[in-house]
Amino acid sequence: MRILHIVHQYPPDHVGGTEQYTQSLARAQVKRGHRVAIFFPTAGSASGQVLSVVTEPDGPLLYALQLGQRSRNSVFASTFRQQAASRAFAETLSREAPELVHVQHLMGLPASLVTQIAEAGIPYLVTLHDYWFPCANGQLVTNYDQTLCAGPRMWVNCGRCALARAGRDSRLLAPSAPLLAPLMAYRSRLLRRVLAGAACIVAPSEFVSRQYRLLGMPADHMVVVPHGIKTPEALPRRGDKRSSASTPLQIVYLGSVAWQKGVHVLVDAVNQLPVAEVQLSIFGDLNRFPDYVSELRSRAKHPGIHFGGLLEREAVWEKLAAADVVAIPSLWYENSPIVVHEARAAGVPIIASRLGALIEHVQDGHDGLLIAPGDVAAWRDAFARFSVEPALLARLRAGIQPARTVEEHLDDIEAIYHQIIARNRSDF
Repeated sequence: MRILHIVHQYPPDHVGGTEQYTQSLARAQVKRGHRVAIFFPTAGSASGQVLSVVTEPDGPLLYALQLGQRSRNSVFASTFRQQAASRAFAETLSREAPELVHVQHLMGLPASLVTQIAEAGIPYLVTLHDYWFPCANGQLVTNYDQTLCAGPRMWVNCGRCALARAGRDSRLLAPSAPLLAPLMAYRSRLLRRVLAGAACIVAPSEFVSRQYRLLGMPADHMVVVPHGIKTPEALPRRGDKRSSASTPLQIVYLGSVAWQKGVHVLVDAVNQLPVAEVQLSIFGDLNRFPDYVSELRSRAKHPGIHFGGLLEREAVWEKLAAADVVAIPSLWYENSPIVVHEARAAGVPIIASRLGALIEHVQDGHDGLLIAPGDVAAWRDAFARFSVEPALLARLRAGIQPARTVEEHLDDIEAIYHQIIARNRSDF
């Protein structure tokens, strides 16, 4: 098959879950003999709007549109119009002539790209990596008071979020927000059309599927396909590092070091535990949200808290092999974070917030623990349990089921591709 992926950013400049998923899927597709290309915007080094084309070693062809550094407002406005992206994408379509386009993410790209796809007679499908279609934040968490959002309320609350994200004074939010409501409603209409025009919408979890339906988004052609994980040929050998209750519990956090990820909850919880009882290692990009990281460092009073920075992929497995538990203290509705699958593949129990799709991935008391999100005392007590219940860690490890592989996931995705392409051919 000839496959073209669209994504909003790509490694090595960005290494979030969506980017890693897209890279892993594309590489696996190339390995199976498909012709695969990826179109994405990047800051790049050029001052002009340049489309560079390179082949990733043993991977897909990369069409990187260099747009320079863009502000948040510019990225938001690109949903409505971005002529350079439209021109570059037209060139990409012409050069690749894909049988199918897989839309991974459109943030910072014009919604009209799907019109170009349709006009070329090419079907497309969409994978939902977050809640960006109904929520400009992508996470259903408000910018103005950092609470979970139930969706648009006449789009006035969306206007408040947009103003807060742009850095406007909170005193201006209430009177100014209604002025942005029509724009946010227009954004919603544009992106609903994107979903409605897709041949298939792929959700990584039942929770994401339900949320989109509850928010009134087009969902009749939605299917749930759980993610898979690619592991090294030989996983690092893990030992039973915690041989007794007197050995510190090794807690590992892997992911974005951002407020909505709840890293501060971990720091506050560990601060309340005895020095000899626990150690917390935080791995993630420490430069993306410097103010938040600075606050975390100032809050971290426990000598066992370590900020390890961003890891190379190979190092992730080494850190997991040394971990007793992986902590996911998210304050937003996670969908299917890669770290869940990595931890399962490495045989490490997960301690996670009882929130969003994490409830689907963790069986409380069987292969991990589910904790009230944001409840520092509850997280502290959960970690303390491992000292007073010496058998708990081994019991949770024994309950971990094998991780779903990227090959299993790819089989499901390819089956969808074949159905879409066959249906498109029959229509002509």
